[in-house]
Amino acid sequence: MISLTMLTQQFRNFWQPRKGLAIAEASVIGIVAALSAVLLKQGSGWLGTWRVHTTHIFPAWITLPIIGLSLGFLSGWLVQRLAPEASGSGIPQVKASLANVPVTLSWRVAFVKLISAIIALGSGLTLGRQGPTVQVGAGLAAGMSRLVPTSPDHRRQMIAAGAGAGLAAAFNAPLAGVLFIIEELLQDLSGLTLGTAIIASFIGGVISRWLGGGSFQLDLKLINHSSSFSLLEIPTLLILGILAGLLAALFNQGLIFSIQAYRRLHISLPLRVAIAGLASGLIMSLLPEYFRDNTGLREFLIASEPNIPLAGIAFIAQFILTLIAFGSGAPGGLFAPSLILGSCLGHIIGVCELQVFGFGSPTTYALAGMGGFFSAVSKVPITAIVIVFEMTTDFNLVLPLMVVSVTSYLVAEKVVPGSLYDKLLKLNGIVIQKNSPMQEILTQLTAKDVMQCLVETLEAEMAGDEVIKAFSRSHHRGFPVVENNKLVGLVSQTDLQKIRNHLLPHETLLKEIMTPKPVTVTPADRLSHVLYLLDRYQISRLPVVDGKKLIGIITRADIIRAEADHLNGENGVTGPQAEPSYLVYQTRSPSIGRGRLLVTIANPETATALLEMAAAIARDRHYEIECLQIILVSRHISPAETPVNTAKSRRLLRQAESLAKKLHIPIHTQIRVAHDVAQAILETTKERYIDLIFMGWKGNTSTPGRIFGNVVDTVIRQANCDVVLVKLGNNFHSYQQFKRWLVPMAGGPNAPIAIKLLPALVTLANDIEIRLTQVVKSGEFAPDMTVLEESTRQLMRNRNLHSNVVAASLKAESVTAGVIELVKTEGFDVVVLGASREGLLQQAIQGNIPEAIASGVDITVILVSSAIS
Repeated sequence: MISLTMLTQQFRNFWQPRKGLAIAEASVIGIVAALSAVLLKQGSGWLGTWRVHTTHIFPAWITLPIIGLSLGFLSGWLVQRLAPEASGSGIPQVKASLANVPVTLSWRVAFVKLISAIIALGSGLTLGRQGPTVQVGAGLAAGMSRLVPTSPDHRRQMIAAGAGAGLAAAFNAPLAGVLFIIEELLQDLSGLTLGTAIIASFIGGVISRWLGGGSFQLDLKLINHSSSFSLLEIPTLLILGILAGLLAALFNQGLIFSIQAYRRLHISLPLRVAIAGLASGLIMSLLPEYFRDNTGLREFLIASEPNIPLAGIAFIAQFILTLIAFGSGAPGGLFAPSLILGSCLGHIIGVCELQVFGFGSPTTYALAGMGGFFSAVSKVPITAIVIVFEMTTDFNLVLPLMVVSVTSYLVAEKVVPGSLYDKLLKLNGIVIQKNSPMQEILTQLTAKDVMQCLVETLEAEMAGDEVIKAFSRSHHRGFPVVENNKLVGLVSQTDLQKIRNHLLPHETLLKEIMTPKPVTVTPADRLSHVLYLLDRYQISRLPVVDGKKLIGIITRADIIRAEADHLNGENGVTGPQAEPSYLVYQTRSPSIGRGRLLVTIANPETATALLEMAAAIARDRHYEIECLQIILVSRHISPAETPVNTAKSRRLLRQAESLAKKLHIPIHTQIRVAHDVAQAILETTKERYIDLIFMGWKGNTSTPGRIFGNVVDTVIRQANCDVVLVKLGNNFHSYQQFKRWLVPMAGGPNAPIAIKLLPALVTLANDIEIRLTQVVKSGEFAPDMTVLEESTRQLMRNRNLHSNVVAASLKAESVTAGVIELVKTEGFDVVVLGASREGLLQQAIQGNIPEAIASGVDITVILVSSAIS
């Protein structure tokens, strides 16, 4: 029966942020944002049509002010009463939320924004519906993301996708929606952010176009219009860009002044919007009838015959009416007013050029002016270019758009630097600052930077009493559980109670009590995501996995230590360092193994023997082989800048590839140019998440102060995985001579490693005999034989081992003399030795036992070293 804990854990694991979930969520967000945009468009359009229609029945100077006053008051009252966050454009609120400022974005805000914007735009306020659509899309996305227990980074990505989908649906311009996210809101080009933004914006644009009709509902003759452009027009376009930048800067300053003026009145939001509606209605009643429809006015100006006075009046009226409406805090945006103002300005410049020089198209200049004014107001030149291009799909318009938009942006930024949306937030006491040191840590550091690479694990098949012993010997309060080198669960001290509830603990397997399918992270996950998972699930450790392979673990203490080191400017490295090795050649096979075994080959005479032994281990453990060749260069030149001949190295690697292909083992090869062999090996170990290093060893060293030699000492001391050193004896040319194996046991941490290696290595020959021995002094009457007995039982339990296993003690005055004598008198072919790191200093003082044994015998010696603690 599946326990409640297991079901809860599986549910949590299912809802962890992943790419498939993000894509599905972005698709739903795109659909919902598009539907809301269509509703806003149709609702405000219907209400606006009704308002215009009433002027045909009653006098405009009575109807327009009354409708503006009453609907403006209703819109402001809804916002103030139900969601104060829904006032204004909405884009500053979205930007603040994405910058982790506590500004509310929710379904409530989205719904109130939608209804109040329909009423405000229908009342005749000269504002746009694109800004509200952005906030509605972001609010809907924020509400949906709360239903799924995802990280803050994932939620920000979904909010940004919702905002982009809202803009794409409002303009029927999917590319513009994506670019606006990147250029103004999130400024994040990561794969998941860009992917979800593209999906949501594409779906939003498609559905909006399908339900709303048309590309931008421009006049048919405008859609069929093809712009003309010549080099002679560049000076005029530059003049248009400069004027657009200057007037846009004045417009932005006017918006700030209007907001401050309304606030000095000290009246409520409903009254401010009502006053704006009243004033707008009065002014519109004095203007021609086509001024009462914002969208119709824009299309009329773009496609009309040359008429400078009309465009001038429209520009001044739109400029003043927008300042009146926006300063009140009414729910409406600036995109549409910016486009109208730009089209008026472009129309005027285009007509002037046509009358003075006899060439040029007022329509082309009106469209270019739209992009230029929008670019200067919102400070998003790329988005401005793409929006107008997607509106017209006219390739000839791209160059004029680029000239005007970039020029106007540069001029506006020079005159009034900074984002308008940041200034609007500052008026409300919100300042978006650059990341604080702690935020930088959370966004810059990844799980790979923080994790402990050496992980103490337990096997899923381990008996309950052995689990209890493991906890008693360790200071850890929990262990990852692995099966075939893949993470399958976690076990903590609380799980031990399940063992105590069984009458026969030795018959209870660890996999029966562990927590399966634990919450995990990948090496690339940011520290903010790691902290989120630790806090959400109230756990103290998180396994780090590459696929299903366990490569590290993170605890809260690791995070605190990493934060402290980062703040103190410490990276744990002291003294001069050699330059990193440089990868000059590599091949890759499918990553289908349970782990990776690194083989370093240098000597062509022993390469085949080492590869065959490594292949036996890889085949037994279902590992991939990473074959490494290192080319040394002088420290006076950089490895990255040194020309090298790789022909000889590639021949060795092809030999390895041939052997691996014959044995059906995945193999990856690489050649590195390096200053230091040990450093290159350690770099490869970290980059490729190596589980076992397999390398040749000459068996002795003449280097002062070294135990096994410069390279081997460094690798053993610093490697975060097990190391196997092989000193090949005179009999290495024929593996069939590897029949008698001697394994001295001393109870160190390397004994279990050696026992696990034996079943694979003894497959190199037939009729194998393994002798486990423990050297005891002659005067010792009752030696502790526990290690010998446990190792023997472990070997006998291995079903793949078809060898004769013998265990016996050996009386001798010293380990070295006893083992050497036993090898010579009884004719052993291979000796497997251990060298624990903790004993290196003592071995150096008392005599290096492995080195002495390897020097004293002429047979193959295998030295096993456990990973660093």
